[in-house]
Amino acid sequence: MRHLISIADLSNADITEILDIAADIKEKRRKGKITDLLKNKSLGMIFEKASTRTRVSFEVGMNDLGGNAIYLNSNDIQIGRGETVEDTAKVISSYLHAIIARVYDHETVVKLAGNSKVPVINALSDEEHPTQILADLLTIREYKNRISNLKFVWVGDGNNVCNSLILACAIVGMEMVAACPKGYEPDEKYIRKARELGGVITVTQDIKEAAKDADILYTDVWVSMGDEDEAEQRIKDLSDYQINKSLLDIAKPDVIVMHCLPAHREMEITAEVIDGPSSVVFEQAENRLHAHKAILLFLLDQKEEE
Repeated sequence: MRHLISIADLSNADITEILDIAADIKEKRRKGKITDLLKNKSLGMIFEKASTRTRVSFEVGMNDLGGNAIYLNSNDIQIGRGETVEDTAKVISSYLHAIIARVYDHETVVKLAGNSKVPVINALSDEEHPTQILADLLTIREYKNRISNLKFVWVGDGNNVCNSLILACAIVGMEMVAACPKGYEPDEKYIRKARELGGVITVTQDIKEAAKDADILYTDVWVSMGDEDEAEQRIKDLSDYQINKSLLDIAKPDVIVMHCLPAHREMEITAEVIDGPSSVVFEQAENRLHAHKAILLFLLDQKEEE
């Protein structure tokens, strides 16, 4: 049994396999082929934070695969009334075949995995967002026909998505540059781990230098969930870290622009760019569905049709 708590829980070969599964089931869905590989299996979905794409994609994905998804808002289960994470994991994992969890504290999903009888998937924590990254890699492969030997540039707040992308780039062989203002750099432990994995990672405050020859430009909101009290200061500090037309002109002519959504137009990204020809943002969002289905099939070892 395996869990997906960090993107570093996967090897390069694992990632390739998941992306291959995702591409296959994406094509089958478009052709209307039934892929009920998880028939009679149930997925528990614990959510401490609000969600659009993660909840819908996992719920629809499980349904597409013939299984059942159960939404568990933390306010509606006993974990919200003082039951320990450990006790919750021991009990619900005896009912379910897999668990996803979107949590405030990364330690929560670690404890769930440590006490679960079934695979636990980190669907976002304050430190990482591995399920998002697999959708990102699927999208990059579709547009660039590879995921290695590319220059990946992150622009803005070095947040949980950035942490996971740093590790992913190291694993698959992409150069990564994170252009962040002072005080908003990605977590140093993720940079160290990426370099231990052989990754080439640069952190800079120079957004224009970072964007030179970029194959991919990627950004996220300036104010993440839980940071609302700091909104005014964050907007001020990050105001120069916007993906706009002038930044695209510095990158490669065939650069693709990515954003994990939700987006705030004219803040971290301009409407001209996110709605323009270089944007793959909405294909990226669609790929959450296919990547999440592939993750479930991979972890539950249901990769081939009977």
